[in-house]
Amino acid sequence: MKLSALTGTDNYFEDFAVGQVMRHARGKTVGEIDNVLITNLVMNTAQGHFNEHAMRSSAFGQRITFGGVTASLIIGLASQDTSENALAELGLDKIRFKVPVFHGDTLYAFTEVLAVADAERADAGVVHFRHWGINQDDKVVFEGERRVLVKRRSHWANR
Repeated sequence: MKLSALTGTDNYFEDFAVGQVMRHARGKTVGEIDNVLITNLVMNTAQGHFNEHAMRSSAFGQRITFGGVTASLIIGLASQDTSENALAELGLDKIRFKVPVFHGDTLYAFTEVLAVADAERADAGVVHFRHWGINQDDKVVFEGERRVLVKRRSHWANR
């Protein structure tokens, strides 16, 4: 697997090729505010995210981070390379949470280009990404596929 990195100027539709794999530059350590604040805002009151006392006696031994937070962080870490020239998010599916994420874990993101296709409009194309995230122990914590409408350089770069 050949890893590549993009920059803000190399992420138009034409820059993505099927089979391309990117390791994104940034990582993020998950803090209590990442889990608790966002989980409260979406009104997810599962004990696994909030009740430290109850979770001490669980198989995990501590609270776990809400999966929506994990997915958002991984896609956010990938967005510098995959979203800078996005016009629209078209789909997010095949989401899998492989191992739990805990407060204090540090996450990193990777992306593979699964497909590129013409769109119904001339100024953009559709890129189908597979995103995955790992923790500081190189364990995969998240996988998901995302389709994005991305600007074509040939139309937008010289504006």
